[in-house]
Amino acid sequence: MSETERMAISTTLEGVEKPVKTVMFRVFRFNPEKDEKPYYKDYEVPIYRFTTVLDALLYIKYNLDPTLSVRYSCRMGVCGSCGMIINGKERLACKTIVLSLNSNIVTVRPLNNLPVVRDLITDFTPFFDKHKQVKPYIIRDDVEAHYDREFIQSMDELMEFMMITNCIKCGLCYSACPTTATDELFLGPQALAQAYRYTIDTRDSGAKERFEAVDTNHGVWRCHFAGACSAVCPKGVDPAFAIQQLKKLLLYRRKKMEKRAPAHESNKPRELLKKVEYPEGWPEQ
Repeated sequence: MSETERMAISTTLEGVEKPVKTVMFRVFRFNPEKDEKPYYKDYEVPIYRFTTVLDALLYIKYNLDPTLSVRYSCRMGVCGSCGMIINGKERLACKTIVLSLNSNIVTVRPLNNLPVVRDLITDFTPFFDKHKQVKPYIIRDDVEAHYDREFIQSMDELMEFMMITNCIKCGLCYSACPTTATDELFLGPQALAQAYRYTIDTRDSGAKERFEAVDTNHGVWRCHFAGACSAVCPKGVDPAFAIQQLKKLLLYRRKKMEKRAPAHESNKPRELLKKVEYPEGWPEQ
C-alpha cells in the first residue's frame, strides 16, 4: 500500500471516527395528548462530515429523547416521508447534510398547511384528498382495451410530461405555497401539476373530467404564480410551470383536449409475468 493510499484511509477513518463539531438542534415539539401548545426543545448533537438532519434526529431519539416523533422510511430521497422545514426552508431531512447548512443552530419544525399529528409528523389527509380530486390516473373510454397491450406513445410525447412524473408526493410544495396557506380549499401545486401531467398524456381521454375539477375558484385560477412550489421541490419538478400550462389548455385548447381521441394500443401483446406459485395453504393474491 502506497503512502498516498495510507493517508487517504487515515483521513477517511478520522472523519468517520471523530465528530467535526457539535450542533444545537432546536426541535419543534407538540404532543396533543398532553401539551397545551407547541414549544421548541434544544439538543446538542455530534455531527460528522456526512451526517444528515434525519441522522441527527434519530440520534436524538435513540440517545437523548425517545419521545421525539419523526416520520421517515427510505432514507434516500425517494419516499418523501421525511419532509419538514429546516432552518426556514422546506427540505427532505434525509437529503440535507447538516454541515451544508453552515449553522451551529438548526431549527426543525413540521410542514406548513397541514395538521400536526405529533412533533414533526403532519397529517397528509387533506393533501391526498386534493390529489384524488384531479383523478391522477389514465382515463379511457374504450373498455375493450386489452390488459396485455401497451398504448402507443412516442418519446417526444413522453418527454412532454416526464419531468412531472418525478413527483414523490412529499408535500414540500404544498407547504411552501402561499395560496394554500390562505385558502384551505385550494387544490395546491402538487394536485394541479398532476392534473396537467395526465391531461397531456396522449394515452388519456379524461381531460373533461379533470377540467371540471380544476376550473374553479379554488383550482388553477387561484394560483398567483409565486413559484415557491418549484423552488423547494427536491426532485426537480416544476409545478409552477405545469399550472401555467394547465391554464393555457383551459383558455386555448379546452375543446380540442376534451374531444381528443387517446392513443391506440399496440397490436403486439407484451410478455406477461409468470404466475406466482404460492406455498401450499397460502391464499392466491
